[in-house]
Amino acid sequence: MASVPSLAASVHQRLADALSAALPEAGSADPLLRRSDRADFQANGMLALAKKLGGNPRELAAKVVEQLPAGELISGIEVSGPGFLNITVSDQAITETLAARAADDRLGVPTAENPGTTVIDYAQPNVAKEMHVGHLRSAVIGDAVVRILEFAGEKVVRRHHIGDWGTQFGMLIQYLIEHPHELDHKDGVSGEEAMSNLNRLYKAARGLFDADEEFKERSRRRVVDLQAGDERTLELWRKFVDESKIYFYSVFDKLDMEIRDPDVVGESGYNDMLAETCRLLEESGVAVRSEGALCVFFEDVKGPDGNPVPLIVQKSDGGYGYAATDLSAIRDRVQNLGADTLLYVVDARQSLHFKMVFETARRIGWLNDQVHAVQLAFGTVLGKDGKPFKTREGETVRLVDLLDEAIERASAVVREKAQDLTEEEIAERGAQVGIGAVKYADLSTSASRDYKFDLDQMVSLNGDTSVYLQYAYARIRSILRKAGDARAAAHPGLALAPAERALGLHLDRFAETLREVAEEHAPHKLAAYLYQLASQYTTFYDQCPVLKAETPETVENRLFLCDLTARTLHQGMALLGIRTPERL
Repeated sequence: MASVPSLAASVHQRLADALSAALPEAGSADPLLRRSDRADFQANGMLALAKKLGGNPRELAAKVVEQLPAGELISGIEVSGPGFLNITVSDQAITETLAARAADDRLGVPTAENPGTTVIDYAQPNVAKEMHVGHLRSAVIGDAVVRILEFAGEKVVRRHHIGDWGTQFGMLIQYLIEHPHELDHKDGVSGEEAMSNLNRLYKAARGLFDADEEFKERSRRRVVDLQAGDERTLELWRKFVDESKIYFYSVFDKLDMEIRDPDVVGESGYNDMLAETCRLLEESGVAVRSEGALCVFFEDVKGPDGNPVPLIVQKSDGGYGYAATDLSAIRDRVQNLGADTLLYVVDARQSLHFKMVFETARRIGWLNDQVHAVQLAFGTVLGKDGKPFKTREGETVRLVDLLDEAIERASAVVREKAQDLTEEEIAERGAQVGIGAVKYADLSTSASRDYKFDLDQMVSLNGDTSVYLQYAYARIRSILRKAGDARAAAHPGLALAPAERALGLHLDRFAETLREVAEEHAPHKLAAYLYQLASQYTTFYDQCPVLKAETPETVENRLFLCDLTARTLHQGMALLGIRTPERL
C-alpha cells in the first residue's frame, strides 16, 4: 500500500497551493508549518514573505486565508499576532487519516524511495575477555538503529568488529600448547561455562607469563607465528575465537538481540589488507615516515606540548596499529560492500581516533561527497553516585550480572501485578520486562549523554520507563479482549472529545517521527514519541469511557483508537528491540 500523507503534509500542501494562488509573485514559498499548542498547527511563513515582498504580514496572511477552500480538512483558521496562521483540522480529517493508517500493515510509514547501503559497526566485544557494562550501549543502540534503518527501507550490512587479534594471543596460545586439555569439553557448553573456561585459562597463562621469563619469550615468538599465519598456531587461535563466540552469543541472546556469524568480522578479518593499505597511503603522500613509523599528521590535533599528534598507521618495528585495521575496514566496506554510509556506534572517548581515521580516508578518497562516515558516539553508563559504574570492590560490572539482576527485579514487579499467570509465564514476562527496562533506559537517553544505571527507576511502573509503556500496551490488549462482539471501527462522522483529538493527532505523527529518527540515527526521539503516546492514551482512557461509551458508534470508534495505539506502541517498541507482552 502507498504511504499515507500525514495531516501535517496535507495541511502544508493546501497552504502552499493557497500561497501560490494568493501571491503568485512569491513563487513556491514555504508556509513554514509546525505543530502548535495554540491550535493544531501554526504557519509562520508570512513574516519572511512580507520582508521579501515588502508587504504587511497580516494582510498577506488574510489573502492566503481567502484562497483556502472550505472543505473536509481544515475546520478553522485565524490570523494571529504579526501574521501567524493558527489552523485547526476537522475531526473528520483526523479519523479518516487514522483509518487510512490503520488499513496499512506499516501504519502508513513509507519506505525510502532511493535507499542507500549503510554498514553499521556495533557490539564489539573482545575475544577471551568478559563482556562488561561498557559493552552495553554499543550493542543496544546499534541494534535499535539497525532495526529502524531496515524498517525505513535502507539496505543495512551489520559488522561486529570484535577484538580477536594482538599480542595477548601469543601468551594464551603458548599456554594452550603446553597445557593442551584446558579447553577440552563436551559439545553443548553454556555461555557461562565457556567464559569460565576462558577466565581460568587467561589467569593461569598471565600468572606464568609474569613469573617465567622463558615462557614469556616463547609467548612472544608465538605472536610472530600467529602473524605469519602458522597453521598450528591459527588452529589454536580459532579455538579461542569459537569459545568466545559461545559466550558472546549467550549474552546477546539474553539481550534479545540477533547476532549472525557472517556479520562477525573481527580485527583479524583485515590482516591481508594491512600492507596494501599502508602502501597506498604512503605512495599517495597521505601518510609519511616519521622516526621509522608511518604517520598521518593534522594541523588541528596537537598534544599538551603543542606538537602535532599523528595517527600512527604502522609502528617503527613494522607492527600495525588500530588505525591500519580501521582504514582497511573502510576500504573493504566502501569498495567491496558498496556502502555509502559507514556508521560506527563507538564510545565517545574514541572520538579523536575516529576523527583522524575518517579525515585520513577522505584525504586518500575512500570517503568523499558520496560516501561518508559517522561516529554515533555514546556516553558512559554511570552508577547512582554519578561516577562510572563499578562494583563495591571497584571492579568493572559484568554485563551478565547486570542483566540477571534486571530480570530478577522485573520478575518481582510482574509477580506482584500478575493475574492468572503461571510461574513459567512470570519468568518469561520478567525477562521481557527486565531486558526491556535496561534497553529503554539506554535508548531514551540521547546517545551522546551519560546516564545513571538505576534499576529501581528502570523497572518502575511510573514515569518514563519501558514498563510503563508495556503496561499501557497490555491494558489496551485487555480492553480489546473484553470488547467481545464490539468491533474496532473508524466513524469519521463522529465529533471527537479533546482527549480523543490529542491522541489522534499524536498517532498521526508516527511516520514523520520515524523519518526524523532514521535520518538522525536518534532512537531516543522514538522513545520520547512512544512515552508521549502512552501518556496521551492514559489521559484518553481516564476521560473517555470505551466499552461504556454513549452509543455503539462511539464504542467502535474508541476501540479503533485503542487498537491503532496498541499497534503503534507494538511497532515502535519492536524498532527499539523491546517486547510488548499481551498480558502482564
